[in-house]
Amino acid sequence: MTVLHPKTLPSLLFANSKGEILDYSGLHMAGSSAGLFSLPRLEDLIELPLGSEFFTLPDRLPVGFEPESKQPALLDANPFSPGEPIQAVAAFMAPAYTAIYTAAYKNRSPQNALLPLFAYTAVGWAEGKFWVAGFRSDQDCRQDADQFNQRILDQRTKKQLQRFPKNRLIQHLGKCCLTYGCPAARNYFLGRWEAPLPCSPTCNAACAGCISLQPSGCCPSTQDRITFVPTEKELAEVAVDHLKAAPRPIVSFGQGCEGEPLLQAEVMAKSIRLMRSQTDRGTINLNTNGSLPEAVDYLAKAGLDSIRISLNSAQSEKHRRYYQPKGFSLTDVCRSITVMKQHNRHVSLNYFILPGCTDDPVEFAALSQLICEYRPDFIQLRNLNMDPEAYLRVIDHAPTAAPLGIKNWLAKLKKKFPALGFGYFNPPLRP
Repeated sequence: MTVLHPKTLPSLLFANSKGEILDYSGLHMAGSSAGLFSLPRLEDLIELPLGSEFFTLPDRLPVGFEPESKQPALLDANPFSPGEPIQAVAAFMAPAYTAIYTAAYKNRSPQNALLPLFAYTAVGWAEGKFWVAGFRSDQDCRQDADQFNQRILDQRTKKQLQRFPKNRLIQHLGKCCLTYGCPAARNYFLGRWEAPLPCSPTCNAACAGCISLQPSGCCPSTQDRITFVPTEKELAEVAVDHLKAAPRPIVSFGQGCEGEPLLQAEVMAKSIRLMRSQTDRGTINLNTNGSLPEAVDYLAKAGLDSIRISLNSAQSEKHRRYYQPKGFSLTDVCRSITVMKQHNRHVSLNYFILPGCTDDPVEFAALSQLICEYRPDFIQLRNLNMDPEAYLRVIDHAPTAAPLGIKNWLAKLKKKFPALGFGYFNPPLRP
């Protein structure tokens, strides 16, 4: 796949009082690494991926770079309409893309409202196109926007919902598909690739960036959490046909619309046995916080093929601050990795990427130590979906040195761990 980069540095973008996005050639676009502003290199910029979205950032003023001095500068009013208030602009990149810089801005006041639970990538304008500071981290097309035909999707979803009117899980996935546009649910109804198996309405953590449950008065959740525990038959009814017929089939417990699936280990184990009694095809995967190693052992014995453990940091205190765990720690999470490796099963880390934090030298050292000691097989590079400044406060981020840069961070990891895989999605393990 050919990657195009701009020939000139893009201009800064801002939004006017009507929410219209405008470009200002008086300043180059800037990128942020945990509040450290940088002028992106041309090779750090790609054309805005199809399926991406724009966000205006209320009460946040855009920061750019002066073309002559190459110094950061604040834009505090509309240069085309003097005195008119403006807002910074960010891009929410489509799946399979990872950010190199977040949007560069300054707050109007210390009491700005929290941004919704999305990722905010730096974006600019040049040569008649939008350009973002990021790169494609997985060539798999399973969630690419051009893979979905809404007319066909509506037809097949409604047909499946009519076919299984008493299966509560399929009815729930119908809402995920048609209301929230969940890519995994959409692919389930289209009969391909990775299908979701949410099963837990409860959780043993209170993640600062939880997308399915937030306290009242905080930023809103992006989707509704499942309200019931499916039976093993309901889970298998979703999974078996998919495993039998889908190309590169995966079924995954642990979705954005639920709590922690390990709390439902018993029903998951029963459903896995039921699935494997009917087909040995495809990959049965679990997305989890990794909190209960005994439950992981139980599921591996039942036939779980792979596990994906979400991780914001390889430093125990930063992990605790983000997950706010109830009865577990990073030590338990690492034990879950050990358990799966003892069963010779596949382990991925769903590693949250936030420029300036992920590539902090101390965090890099901690992650390297974790990889050396526990030997995960794969790292999924997932952009952190949270207000960047709120996250910095939550983990009490205090850099001791300049960030490595996300591309340099990734290159160093690949060199240090040549057997480690990298991507964005759960990899299919069986034909």
